[in-house]
Amino acid sequence: MGEIQFSDNHTDRSVSSGVNAGFQFDFHCERCNDTWRSPWVAYTRGQASGWLSRASGLLGGMLGNVGEAVDGLAESGFGEARDEALRDAIAQAKKHFHRCARCVQYVCARCWNADKGLCFNCAPSAEVEAEAAGAAGEAEGAREVAHEAGRARGAKVDTKRQRQLVCPDCNAETHGAKFCPECGRKLAQSDACPACNAKVSPKAKFCPECGEKLAG
Repeated sequence: MGEIQFSDNHTDRSVSSGVNAGFQFDFHCERCNDTWRSPWVAYTRGQASGWLSRASGLLGGMLGNVGEAVDGLAESGFGEARDEALRDAIAQAKKHFHRCARCVQYVCARCWNADKGLCFNCAPSAEVEAEAAGAAGEAEGAREVAHEAGRARGAKVDTKRQRQLVCPDCNAETHGAKFCPECGRKLAQSDACPACNAKVSPKAKFCPECGEKLAG
């Protein structure tokens, strides 16, 4: 049938035989994938074979030979009829799609920058890009502020105090708590003085070396 346009963005939904035989094609926007579907066109030869098959079944196969002949006729004419239906469908689809001169993709009207004569992938809207850039900058600024706030909170965390992260009795994760959240056991919070780094008992309230008050 010569050159076929829309060759990579259409889906053939044609049916070659049976009472529902006919031609129909889906054409897809290559940017947003929205679909335009061509009107259904009946394939009368295929439908005739379908009705004869049904009638033959009702009559106990009496029309078998006639049905087979009609089936063969329908199959032999399907390819040519489909090509003609596709040509008509393409002619209609051209009214719903634009071909971008830069990326040569077919796009729908919503993806077409009429002012530039290109698709929005190749010629984005200045207003949309400005809004997107502004939103990205706003998010980046918020991340920087949140990062600094997190650093400030982290600077207040006592990193010298050692924590028992797993309960020795029930093996539950404690997340540094003073008591096990599962069995209630008191957990060791430190084995070293935060001031002089001397070893201390978990039950000690003051460092025996320097007198530093220990967190209990």
